[in-house]
Amino acid sequence: MRNSDQTRSSILVSACLLGESCRYNGQGYQLPHFVESLQKYKVIPICPEVLGGLSVPRPPCEIKAGDGNGVWQKTAGVFTESGLDRTAAFQRGARKALAIAKKSGAKLAILKDNSPSCGSNQIYDGSFCNRKVDGVGVTTALLQKQGIRVMAEQDWIEKRRGNRV
Repeated sequence: MRNSDQTRSSILVSACLLGESCRYNGQGYQLPHFVESLQKYKVIPICPEVLGGLSVPRPPCEIKAGDGNGVWQKTAGVFTESGLDRTAAFQRGARKALAIAKKSGAKLAILKDNSPSCGSNQIYDGSFCNRKVDGVGVTTALLQKQGIRVMAEQDWIEKRRGNRV
């Protein structure tokens, strides 16, 4: 570890937001201004879905009957459109993301909103009809329960403009 890494705060960041091709469709995002805004931090890229053992590409998944909190309470689950239950993989990935956060000392995660893993404001409603609802993803729910602050990428950008982070 470089000396400068030892003094910088660690932040977990959804790997897809950093351009990694790990999304369900095999794509990543190209967000140079977002990446630039992270320069003074030690960025730790994570993709909970890949950490949980899911492939790239993979069938899209949505949470049915609730959100990430419901998944941990066993009142909701994560499914593909064809009905394949992927809940265990999402939980496994969330646990691994939490372990990475603890090991690195990260107190903040900037995760991709709308994702069944990473959503922090909204997720898709489980109908596969492109409808969003207020709620959090599986990883976000677990991180928040452990005291780790989770923000969506657009919230980070807005707060940075106002220098409130």
